[in-house]
Amino acid sequence: MSNIVDDIKREFEKSENSLVKIILINTAVFLVLLLVKIIFTLSQSSNIYSWIIDMLELPASPQEFIRKPWTLITYFFTHEDIFHILFNMLFFYWFGKLIDEYLGAKRVVALYFLGGIAGGLIYMLIYNVLPFFQTQVESSTMLGASAAAFSVAVGASTLLPNYTFNLIFLGPIRIKFIALFYIILSLAQTVGPNAGGNLAHLGGALVGYIFIKLLQNGTDLGKPVYAIMNGWTGLFRRRPSMQVTYREKQVYRSTSVYSSSSTSSTIEMPDQHEIDTILDKISKSGYESLTKEEKQKLFKASQQK
Repeated sequence: MSNIVDDIKREFEKSENSLVKIILINTAVFLVLLLVKIIFTLSQSSNIYSWIIDMLELPASPQEFIRKPWTLITYFFTHEDIFHILFNMLFFYWFGKLIDEYLGAKRVVALYFLGGIAGGLIYMLIYNVLPFFQTQVESSTMLGASAAAFSVAVGASTLLPNYTFNLIFLGPIRIKFIALFYIILSLAQTVGPNAGGNLAHLGGALVGYIFIKLLQNGTDLGKPVYAIMNGWTGLFRRRPSMQVTYREKQVYRSTSVYSSSSTSSTIEMPDQHEIDTILDKISKSGYESLTKEEKQKLFKASQQK
C-alpha cells in the first residue's frame, strides 16, 4: 500500500503530468464515494450518502444551482458507476495523450475544464428553455466527466483528424470518424433516459472544436485556466528561506524568481530549416516518430500566417 501511495505522490510532483493527475483525482473521488456508500448503507444511514452526492452533482434547476454553484466543477469529477468512470477515463486518456504531445499538458487541463463547464451550462440552459425538458427540471441532476472527455476527444480530432487508432476487431480507424460516431450517438440519445448527459456531451464537443480552431488562428481560450493554474501552483510552491549576508556593512538578500516559463514548456517559433527537418522526418518515419517538442514546434509553425 505504501508503494502505491508513493507512486501517486510522485505523479503529482511532476509538473507536466496533468493528464494522469486528472485521472487520479477522478479515481480517488470514485473510490472515496464507493467506500462512503458501503459504510453508510451498512449502517442504515444511506440518506447521508445521498446528501453527499447531492452536494456534488449538477442540478438542472437554477434555484438549486444558486445554492451550490461549486457543482458546475465538482460534477465532472464525480462518478457512481464503475463502467461510467472506466469509459470516461479511457476516452479521456486516449485522446488526451495526443493533446498533451502536440500542445502541452496545460491545454489538456483547459479543454477538460472548459468542456465540462460548457457542458454543464448547456445542460441547465436546455432543461430550462425547451418545453420537452421543463417538466423534469426540479428532479434532474447530472454527474460524470463525459462532457469534459468529449471536449478533449473532439479537440484532438480537430487538431489531428487523420491520426489513426488501432481498435480491436476493427483495425486502424481515423480519430475523426471515432469522434463523429460518438457525437451522432449522443445526438440520437438526447430524448432518451440520459438526455441531460448526452446534451452535455454535445456542449463539450462544441468547445473542443472551437478551442482548437481558435488556437490555430492564434487565439488561446485557455488563458484564464492557465492563470488559475499558475496561482494555485504558487500557493503550494515552497519558497526558499531568505539568506542574509553581511559584508562591509552592506546587506545582500538572495531570493529565487519564479517565472511562468519555469513551469511550462515554452516553444519558440521554429525557423524554416527546423520545419524542413521535421517535415523530412515525417515523410520518412511518420508523425509518430516525432518527439513531443517537434510536434509542438510543428503546431507553432502552423499558426504562423
